[in-house]
Amino acid sequence: MSSGDTLFDRILGRQAAPAPLVVPQAIGLQLQLDAQGRVLHMAGPLRHALGQQAPSEQPPLLSEFLLPHSRTSVEGRPADWTGQTLDLDFERLGGQALHLRGWVQPLAEGWILQLLDIGDLLEEREQARIREHCQQLAAHIGEQLRLCSMARLPEVLNEQLQSLAQRWRVPCIALALLDEQDQRWQIHGYYAAHDAPELWHVGQVLGTSLDSLSGNAPLHLNPIHGLSEHPRLISAFGHHEGFLVPYRDDHGLAAWLLCAPYPVQHLAPQLSDRDWLMLAAALAGPLLGRLREQRHHQHLERLEALQDLLGTGWWELYPHSAEVQLAPQLTASLQLDTDTTRLPLEDWLQQVHPADRQELGSRLRDLEQGKPLLLCVRLLRPDPSLPAIWYRVQGQALGVGENQRLVGFMLDISDIKNQEQQAAAACARLNNLIASSPAVIYVQRYVEGALQPSFFSDSLQPLLGWTLADCQNDSLPERLHPDDRELYFQRTRQLLREGAVRSRYRLRDSQGHYHWLLDEAKLLRDDLGLPTEAVGLWLDVTEATQSAELVRQSEERYRILVEDSPAMICRYQPDLTLTFGNRPLAAYLECAPAELPGSNLGQWLSDEQREAFVQRIGRLSPDVPVSTAEISLQLPGREHAWWVWSDRGVFDALGRLLEVQAVGRDNTEVRRSQLQLMQSAKMATLGEMATGLAHEINQPLNVMSMAIVNVLKRLGNGDVQVDYLQDKLKRIDAQVQRAARVVDHMRVFGRRSEIEQQPFNPAQAVDGTLSLLAEAMRGKGVELRISDFGFEVQVQGYADQLEQVLINLMVNARDALLGKREKQPDFQPWIALHAERDTHKVRLWVEDNGGGIDPRLLERIFEPFFTTKPVGVGTGLGLSVSYGIVENMGGYLSVENGTEGARFCIELPIIQADQITR
Repeated sequence: MSSGDTLFDRILGRQAAPAPLVVPQAIGLQLQLDAQGRVLHMAGPLRHALGQQAPSEQPPLLSEFLLPHSRTSVEGRPADWTGQTLDLDFERLGGQALHLRGWVQPLAEGWILQLLDIGDLLEEREQARIREHCQQLAAHIGEQLRLCSMARLPEVLNEQLQSLAQRWRVPCIALALLDEQDQRWQIHGYYAAHDAPELWHVGQVLGTSLDSLSGNAPLHLNPIHGLSEHPRLISAFGHHEGFLVPYRDDHGLAAWLLCAPYPVQHLAPQLSDRDWLMLAAALAGPLLGRLREQRHHQHLERLEALQDLLGTGWWELYPHSAEVQLAPQLTASLQLDTDTTRLPLEDWLQQVHPADRQELGSRLRDLEQGKPLLLCVRLLRPDPSLPAIWYRVQGQALGVGENQRLVGFMLDISDIKNQEQQAAAACARLNNLIASSPAVIYVQRYVEGALQPSFFSDSLQPLLGWTLADCQNDSLPERLHPDDRELYFQRTRQLLREGAVRSRYRLRDSQGHYHWLLDEAKLLRDDLGLPTEAVGLWLDVTEATQSAELVRQSEERYRILVEDSPAMICRYQPDLTLTFGNRPLAAYLECAPAELPGSNLGQWLSDEQREAFVQRIGRLSPDVPVSTAEISLQLPGREHAWWVWSDRGVFDALGRLLEVQAVGRDNTEVRRSQLQLMQSAKMATLGEMATGLAHEINQPLNVMSMAIVNVLKRLGNGDVQVDYLQDKLKRIDAQVQRAARVVDHMRVFGRRSEIEQQPFNPAQAVDGTLSLLAEAMRGKGVELRISDFGFEVQVQGYADQLEQVLINLMVNARDALLGKREKQPDFQPWIALHAERDTHKVRLWVEDNGGGIDPRLLERIFEPFFTTKPVGVGTGLGLSVSYGIVENMGGYLSVENGTEGARFCIELPIIQADQITR
């Protein structure tokens, strides 16, 4: 070794060839070797760090102290190693490696191996390599986060977290950012290995658990041995060992890189705190920059949108050039040229209404002197009829001297200004209305538990002739009517207790006349709930009160008139539920008037009557609101009663029936007289048919008499045959049945009709009529031409009454025909009866060949007591009663003269099959 070479140069291998040199034993490790490379002796402080060798008869070889990968460096003999720098890794006590560098020198008959510890140099070199790798990795992470789109930023962040986790074997890694608004920590990115515990998730709020950390250096979290003063932080790490790396920027502590469960000194001992801080900065720095940039961009977008919505924008005035620059939104709102960034101040002022232009110019000059600007101006519109556009112009001077800037903004306040103008106009109209209103508006101040008048509207003087001074000093109660003073005091107590009141009392005006006043008042309270004043109004209701009294008296008179009326008066709903009934109706129904509301009128009607009643009510309309009919009722404990009933419907605006008002009168006696009259007519008809009926009955009796005489003669002669006797007896029996049918039908025809109309076939009445009249007619030489119906129909009414009508018509025809035959003996009389029908009607025709009725008598033929028969023959009621019978069945009886005689037509309505079933 030359004198210019240092020991350190020799260690690093920069010497050419070592010269024999004895190294002090206090440095490194010295090994004395024999020619085969066996260790004869150890010296130096590092000898205590070597592992112990097993005892043997011969000294151990040098290779036995080395790690396997270093043994190849000492193959052969020590003489072969000279001139070389040897990097040898010895096995240290505890299993670690001891990195040494040295050379061999001859010493006497052997060799000496001089070694120095280079572990620090290797560690620094490894750290430099790792730091360079971390720098490259951090640069790559930052570039990826800065260059990706905002949409992919969360995805790229997770990819970089995954890359770090896989590179440094981190089970769970997350990046927590500080929310600059809420000042709370939140997980922004997170990655976990498939076998790692789920400690966090993206979006998880950590609250303020990280606020207590200094954030100056990485933090090792061991829940067993340390940081017991941060229980919330330990809980956030799931009680696992963790590692936290802070990131600071211009805003302070802004992010934490969280790793868990992660013993960093064991899994990444080569990484320094500086490396971790660089990696955290590579992640958080670009990310925060992008997020802040995005928030700033969103803020600008919101600001632009807000300016567009509010019609506002900034402006800046340049006094030296007399120009103004407007925000793009404001330029568009003012409909100016958007390509111009600046425009002359005069052009800007020309946009303002002339009424406000001069004041704005003056205020702008004051702004140059440092006086703030605040002014509301109108824009000049080409059409004066359009609503005004108002702007609030506000500005201030920033800086002084040459650096002074005049800036401000314009805000569209058209809605506010127009509403203010409308409110002012409404207030003026309200004041005018109050002044001219017939109502008096007043205010009573609350003073020590009492209400004292403090304001009256101008309408007080025209109404009562008072002023506010006339109501001071508790003089108002003295102007009350004596009967109403207690009512007024009660009104005041109720107002103070409940906060609102409505009352009516009388006040005396200045002329001494009393006015009825409607008083409505409300009590106002302060923030503590204490009364402050009462606001109310007086409305003169004198005329209304007097009119109401007159109406009440009129209603009383009409009530008495309705209650005392002999007619039955009531109101009921469309379902026949009574809502009112007077005393006569209650008397007929044998109940008290108070019991009528709620009861149903249909309970006194039969099913047929009730159905017909409801159908008739259903046909009422606003055009035809009135209907009149005769109804039959089954009153308690009495026979059937007949009422003539008139209904008037009450309808709403849509034409729906709301209620029915009805008036009725008892027609029972008249109805009974009519029935009696019909019965009398029927008896008269029977009387007129008595001769014919006697012949009808006498003929079978003659036949029976002759049959009996013949049988007796045969018995007297002894010439009696059984067949002969049977034939005679059968003939006698047939004649007996014939006589019985005539008598039975006379009994049926002579009894009273049923109370209720029933469906029946009109052919039944025709058969009954012929059973009574046919034989007698033929016996008198009158030919009957009866046609079969050929169809079956049903009509509503009384079969015996229709039979009575047919008998009357045929008897009248018979009498007319017999009278004509007395004058013309060769006359051949006949009576025809036939029927026809259409969809809705059935017609029965009764014709004869008697020459017809005098046309002058046709109009009177159905009048009561009118007859063409001689005096003492007939009553004149037959056709009149017949007309009433047919009309009561809903039909019509008419007469006309045909080619040979009179033609009577009975027309009746047909009822349908579903109506018969019902």
